[in-house]
Amino acid sequence: MSLSGDERLYFRQLLSGRDFAGDDQLAQQMVNFVYLIGDRQTRECVVVDPAYAVDEITQIVDRDEMRLTGVLATHYHPDHVGGSMMGMNIEGIAALLGKRQIPIHINKNETKWVVRTTGVAENDLIQHEGGDKISIGQIDVTFVHTPGHTPGSQCFHVENRLVAGDTLFLEGCGRTDLPGSDPGLMYESLQTLAAMPHQTIVCPGHQYSATPTAKLGTVLETNPVFAAADRRQWLEWFSR
Repeated sequence: MSLSGDERLYFRQLLSGRDFAGDDQLAQQMVNFVYLIGDRQTRECVVVDPAYAVDEITQIVDRDEMRLTGVLATHYHPDHVGGSMMGMNIEGIAALLGKRQIPIHINKNETKWVVRTTGVAENDLIQHEGGDKISIGQIDVTFVHTPGHTPGSQCFHVENRLVAGDTLFLEGCGRTDLPGSDPGLMYESLQTLAAMPHQTIVCPGHQYSATPTAKLGTVLETNPVFAAADRRQWLEWFSR
């Protein structure tokens, strides 16, 4: 039986330290979200920001009888793609590539940072620009370049959902005082996201709020990063 519309979309939000990596104290502390996006009819899916416990994430995919065909990376930080953080080594895309040869989709401005952080080779990465699209079966995902937190931070727009990484949380935005950050670019990126349909469901990179998702219209009304009247005021308030 063929599926249509929302029936085809396979979309799961997994919380580190709870849904996977349950015994990992760093995963519990960082409360990262990992997302699975796919087509229920073709059984293909991708994983967004696999880290901490790669085998457990792939086991969830296998239990759902889906086939992992790629990785979408929002940005280079180790809690999203693996690497060294706070003196601890986080498992990520390098470990995944050791088990399954699948493409890693990144923004082109993030290439050197991902290679340096994870140790993967540049030819393991597929470099994108903002506005690029990929299809997972019949499910289209649009890449939205949102620099500010990092040079190549990107979000993923799929149907009425926005996987926002560390660009936009429900009650804040990503830090702009880290290597590669830029407060001015963050302001512009937030304006880009604010222009999306207000019914869009924001799916952040961490659970830094009571609820795991919210409509963009609600986020625009309640998130203080949208309270500034203009760029100058935003920089006065949020530039670190």
